[in-house]
Amino acid sequence: MAKYYTIEEANAALPRLVPLITSLMATQERILAMRPHVQDVVAKSEANSGSATASRLYLQFIHFEAVLEKIREMGVEVKDVSIGLCDFVALHQGRDIYLCWHAGEAEVQWWHELHTGFAGRRHVDELRQTPH
Repeated sequence: MAKYYTIEEANAALPRLVPLITSLMATQERILAMRPHVQDVVAKSEANSGSATASRLYLQFIHFEAVLEKIREMGVEVKDVSIGLCDFVALHQGRDIYLCWHAGEAEVQWWHELHTGFAGRRHVDELRQTPH
């Protein structure tokens, strides 16, 4: 069963989440920067000659997965690494919703239905005005 966050709990989780998502974003950038070298890495690995670039790329993937797992263990879903978009599952009026946050935002200020995604974000003040 998923952990349900309140707005306050989601905001309290940000000091732990921010460095993790920042690390995830930076790791993705390093991996993408290595993309031009991947063709060479694949060619060398086929010849079984090894590659320092392949080793660095592998370590970046290992780090990426480890950080992503730490975020998942918090019960947070990463939706878009490039902007650090994360959703916290919350319960409102008997149904699951997402509290939505992305890197650069000072606090969790948005929510959306599970099916609407980022484009359907609405301000959390709406949640406070309706009965739970």
